[in-house]
Amino acid sequence: MNIKILLLIILFWLVQSSIFAQNSIAKNTINDQQKVLLISSTAGSTLLIGSVSYFAFYKNVEHVRFHFINDNKGFLQVDKLIHSYGSYMATSVWYNGLIYAGINKDKALLLGGVMGSVPLTPKEIFDGFNMGGGFSWGDILANVTGPAFFVGQELLFDEQILKYKSSFSRSYYADQANGYLGKTILKSYFKDFNGHTYWLSININKIIPKMNVPDWISLSTGYSANGMFGLYENIKSYNGIEIPVTQRYRQFLFSLDVDWSQINVKSKFLRIMFYGLNFIKVPFPAIEFNSKGHFKGYWIYF
Repeated sequence: MNIKILLLIILFWLVQSSIFAQNSIAKNTINDQQKVLLISSTAGSTLLIGSVSYFAFYKNVEHVRFHFINDNKGFLQVDKLIHSYGSYMATSVWYNGLIYAGINKDKALLLGGVMGSVPLTPKEIFDGFNMGGGFSWGDILANVTGPAFFVGQELLFDEQILKYKSSFSRSYYADQANGYLGKTILKSYFKDFNGHTYWLSININKIIPKMNVPDWISLSTGYSANGMFGLYENIKSYNGIEIPVTQRYRQFLFSLDVDWSQINVKSKFLRIMFYGLNFIKVPFPAIEFNSKGHFKGYWIYF
């Protein structure tokens, strides 16, 4: 994936956020301009994500007859969290967009939940024709769990008590993989599953009200995995270069985080920025417990 495609993705999310991500500005009427923005963003986002998926992953691969695959054990489920997190984020954007456009909450949750599961679905169709892949019902289920998690919290608590977040840092395994996990940080983001961590953050005052800490301070628990040079098991070499033997293992992490939605600002620009930042885990010290039975501490975990 080149930098132009990445910039298109970033631009898409910025436009979506700037138009829609303003919970506090729900309107009872929708004007013609808002209708145009809503319809065009719906069509544009679906087309953009489908196009990016095709040109980034499938343009130069061999195509076969449509087939299915059970990859639920692949990458120690990190890829399933990618689907779940992406659909959760999309649902949030759609829901807030519909609220901003004047749609009532029940309808916004229904439509937002449905639309939130759509963006990552074209990738599954492409996978179904991919020689090295296949249509995965596990991925489809993950695409649904993200919206369900968002909608469920709104119905139960009228807010997102648990914030679903992610962090990424190119792993040192990528330097050992001779390009298999990506030679640049941009390519590694899509190939190096070792670098992905997915978090659930909750405000400390929601757990222990008497602590009386600032509302923007949160506790966060995360999941990641390491030692992966392949979907189910590690490959031994790539492009003629031997890949080191490593043990695949799971990581469970505990850290602090920032809830940007609890920081009151008057600037519209900052509100939009904070909305986007609230999908990303802030680097903090962390403690890890992994499936090898080891504890590990980090001064800063990215």
